[in-house]
Amino acid sequence: QVQLVESGGGLVQPGGSLRLSCVASGFTFTDYLMGWYRQAPGKERELVARISNRSGGIQYYKDVVKGRFTISRDNTQNTAFLQMNSLKPEDAAVYYCNARLRSDMEGFWGQGTQVTVSS
Repeated sequence: QVQLVESGGGLVQPGGSLRLSCVASGFTFTDYLMGWYRQAPGKERELVARISNRSGGIQYYKDVVKGRFTISRDNTQNTAFLQMNSLKPEDAAVYYCNARLRSDMEGFWGQGTQVTVSS
């Protein structure tokens, strides 16, 4: 069955870094766009970054994370990553991994990993 398993969340001080991982199984990983979303308490889930299928040559970033976050994928490990640097308190949220064939499709979701940014 399809599984997306996130890891790498935790507590970090402002200015710190975290690297999230999403291990995929149960589908052909290279066919899918991979995205990272986040949801803070009382807010809607939002797209943070997305990477194209195959070689991952196209990436999208939400404006507020540009220059600080980097999305990547390793097709040999069926894994997507989100490197988060210069973290701010407003980056705190549950981060979800998503896989979809097209941007207008819902796709599959992971269970989420909590990111807390606090001193």
